[in-house]
This record gives sequence, structure tokens and C-alpha cells, in this order.
Amino acid sequence: MAQAVEDWYKQMPVITRSYLTAAIVTTIGCSLEIISPYNLYLNPNLVVKQYQIWRLVTNFLYFRKMDLDFLFHMFFLARYCKLLEENSFRGRTADFFYMLLFGSTVLTTIVLVGGMIPYVSESFAKIIFLSNSLTFMMVYVWSKQNPYIHMSFLGLFTFTAAYLPWVLLGFSVLVGASAWVDLLGMIAGHAYYFLEDVYPKMTGRRPLKTPLFIKNLFADDSVVVARPAEVRFAAPPVDEIRR
Repeated sequence: MAQAVEDWYKQMPVITRSYLTAAIVTTIGCSLEIISPYNLYLNPNLVVKQYQIWRLVTNFLYFRKMDLDFLFHMFFLARYCKLLEENSFRGRTADFFYMLLFGSTVLTTIVLVGGMIPYVSESFAKIIFLSNSLTFMMVYVWSKQNPYIHMSFLGLFTFTAAYLPWVLLGFSVLVGASAWVDLLGMIAGHAYYFLEDVYPKMTGRRPLKTPLFIKNLFADDSVVVARPAEVRFAAPPVDEIRR
């Protein structure tokens, strides 16, 4: 059993494995009180005034309590992050990383701007961890890219993948979770899907082209090229010489 889990973990692509590991380690560390969530949550004042820049990253790594909801999100993270990286972004690790960076930026911006809008600022002020939203964004993007796959929810009913985000949103409402968290993920996911898949087909322009410096962070598979001095050409067959 342990060997099977180890093999499954090692077979994960690099971004999925890194994010899943960081999320589990961070959440377990907070549960054991090795790490304090107060040092991780998104706080604009501390980021700007005290230069605690790490909060822009760490708020995406903590998944609250280690309960059933945590297991659900770890499953979604491991499954849909892996599916995206292995299929839609196969051989494009830099593009996948840029997608997560784009989603994180959109989510952070929405929360910061929403916190300054009257009547809704109080709701946005309660959103201090965006890990669940980023996971939901990946689910949304995957469902848009694979809309016709048939799925089943807890064996109760079947539907196509296009409706998966809405099914999960309804489930969150039923169990009493905040719908805002899932909605933010859907907004960020739709923004990426529109700019990456819809807008280029309409205009021929791709606004989310991955910057070169990000591409340089992820080396491509090495290709062995023989040097000219090492190239040898076989002599032509005798029959061809006589012709």
C-alpha cells in the first residue's frame, strides 16, 4: 500500500506535486501548531506597510482544518490540477504555472478591491485564505476544456463536466460553506478561459502569452544533437554506384 502511494506521488507532474506537498505540509503544520495561520493569511495592510510579501503566496497554501472539507479539496487539487497539467498543458509546464499565477493575481485583486466597496466590503474582509478558490478555478477551467465528459456526483445523479462547478457550488451551499469562495474561483477560471481560449479565436490575439522569463524557469526536455564532426554517412550500395 505504501509503495503504491509512493509511486502515485512520484508520477505526479512537477507543479501538481509541488503545490499538493506545500498545501499538505502547511495545513498539517498549522494543525500541529508548528506554524501559525496568523502569519499566513492575506492582510493588505501588513503586505503594504510591513512588507510581509509572503502572505500573497501563503494564503493559497492553507486549507483550514483537517476535516472532510480538507480531504475533498485535496482530492480536487490532486485530481484536476494533475489532469490539467498532464493533458491540456502537457509539455507546457511554464504555461500551466502562468495560469496559476494569473488566477492567484485575479483572486487577490478581487478581494482587495472588494474590500474597498461599500456594502460588500464586510463579506470580502472575511476571505483571508484563497486556497479553496484557486482549487475551484482549476476545476472550472478543466470543466470548460472537457465539457462533454459524463460524471456522477456521489452516485446520486449523472451530468456532463460542463455543469461540474455548479454542482459543487450547490453542494457547498447545502453543507453550509461560503458560496463566495467558490464563486471567486469561477470568476477567475472564466477570466482565464475567456482570455486564453475564446478571445484568441475571436481576434487572433493571445493576451495571456506566457512571459519569456517564466518559460526560462522551466527547462524543456533535453534533446541530444550530434556534432558535425561526429556525423558519419554510410557509403551508398554498390548497385547504386554502378547505375
